[in-house]
Amino acid sequence: MKRLIILMLLVVSSTAIFAQEDGQLKHKKKHTSTAMAKYTCPMHPEVISTKPGKCPQCGTQFVVKRTGSKQVQKVTYSCPMHPEVVSNHPGTCTKCSSKLVVDRRGSKQASTIYTCSMHPDEVSDKPGKCPVCGMDMGAKTKKQ
Repeated sequence: MKRLIILMLLVVSSTAIFAQEDGQLKHKKKHTSTAMAKYTCPMHPEVISTKPGKCPQCGTQFVVKRTGSKQVQKVTYSCPMHPEVVSNHPGTCTKCSSKLVVDRRGSKQASTIYTCSMHPDEVSDKPGKCPVCGMDMGAKTKKQ
């Protein structure tokens, strides 16, 4: 009789355990099937796709767009040669006509730039020689 009671308890408890696991699996499948991933270009955040691929503007591989973030990022564009030229839209620099890139100020970007005293348009993020005249480039603090 004891064996019969133990066998019945074992059957009932294993049925309850498997029923809970099955319910959790159904919930996970339902949750993942309704969530749809969105992809975006790291260089052109305004380009959004529902499937992986490449950006039609620059050919860069899409990355998964993170949604649900509490921080709202405002995308600004700046000239790599003239950091003071800033725009809310992609385009060209008003001083040198080079293409504006996504502005990464506020990120872990160096706060010092190096420029030539004879050619202030020559800017670098590390020390070195001026490509125009060969003079040492001096440190200059960025205006943020």
